Amino acid sequence: MGRVLFRVQRQFCGDCSVALRRFLGGMDGVNAVAVENGGVAVDFDERKIPEEQVQKLARDSIEKLGYRVDED
Repeated sequence: MGRVLFRVQRQFCGDCSVALRRFLGGMDGVNAVAVENGGVAVDFDERKIPEEQVQKLARDSIEKLGYRVDED
């Protein structure tokens, strides 16, 4: 199982947190999505979905919701 982590510049609102969990969590191969404390963690099955795809989809989803991913 793989895991990607993202730090965002501000705390997610409740609705955005739910939307992110639903969208990413509904993808085949994604096992869990945790959104808390200014961060997002996505656990996934590397046999079903490559890490690069998870990274791109998660980053795009976070940014479409109006948040910026910290690059540090």
